[in-house]
Amino acid sequence: MRHPRPPQPPPPERSAELRRRFAEEARSERPDLSTLCLLVGAEGDGSLDESGLDAAQVELDRLAGELPFRPGTPRAWAVALRDLLGERYGFHGVAADYRRLESSLLHAVLRRRRGLPILLSVVWMEVARRAGAPVYGVALPGHFVVGFGAEPGLASGAAAGVGERVLVDPFDGGRLLSGNDAEVLVAGATGAGLTPSMLEPAAPLDVVTRVLNNVRAWAAGRPEQSAVGLWAIELALLLPSHPARLRYERARLLVERGEFTAGAAALEAYAEVVGAVDEAVAEEVRGEARAARALLN
Repeated sequence: MRHPRPPQPPPPERSAELRRRFAEEARSERPDLSTLCLLVGAEGDGSLDESGLDAAQVELDRLAGELPFRPGTPRAWAVALRDLLGERYGFHGVAADYRRLESSLLHAVLRRRRGLPILLSVVWMEVARRAGAPVYGVALPGHFVVGFGAEPGLASGAAAGVGERVLVDPFDGGRLLSGNDAEVLVAGATGAGLTPSMLEPAAPLDVVTRVLNNVRAWAAGRPEQSAVGLWAIELALLLPSHPARLRYERARLLVERGEFTAGAAALEAYAEVVGAVDEAVAEEVRGEARAARALLN
């Protein structure tokens, strides 16, 4: 079975502008999740121009405006979003979506109404947020879901239902998770049990990091798509907080792509950083840099 060709990236000038805006938004006082996800989408799909970015935001606004009423409890909010997005508009996911890059690009998910759990959750969160719902993301291991109600750790109010919290699974059309459903999801992904820390709200930058990790994972299994893995790493490096090892991964990927000079320079720069902590590791990385330069001969 042939799979659709992944979208093509934007030209260098457009990419540079998108990355500038991505870094600026990521470092703002209150990073906007939909904006960051759409900029990721524009980096992955060169056909997404400024009007397309605007249209995606308008679509989120439109969907929020179709909620028929302002529910009074978290459960009522969850049901309203399920009825609107899952049932009326058919947003959901299937196993085949994991094989498509578009499943990690917000504008494509809005168009196809299909995607990975985390991108479908972004749709749920952004539509709900625009409508005034108490909503947050929950980064369960292996399966992102959405929570409605007071965030864990916050004092609950006195009104009926205010202290209630409801989890929903947008990948399953917004199914409300009851009883041990969350435990089953975690056990299925990790074989381990559910811990309270797994239910903590995911900050916007944490969500974006996980989206980029998914893109990197998609590309890692497809050597011919190394350019996709490279832009996902380079966007992750623009986030205010990221693992130092990402720089090493970027350098190795450059070498694998045949960009030996750039890869060697990046390896040497990483060696300078890691040398302050572990000189033996730094010397190994310098050896990789020398080997990369030797490939030029």
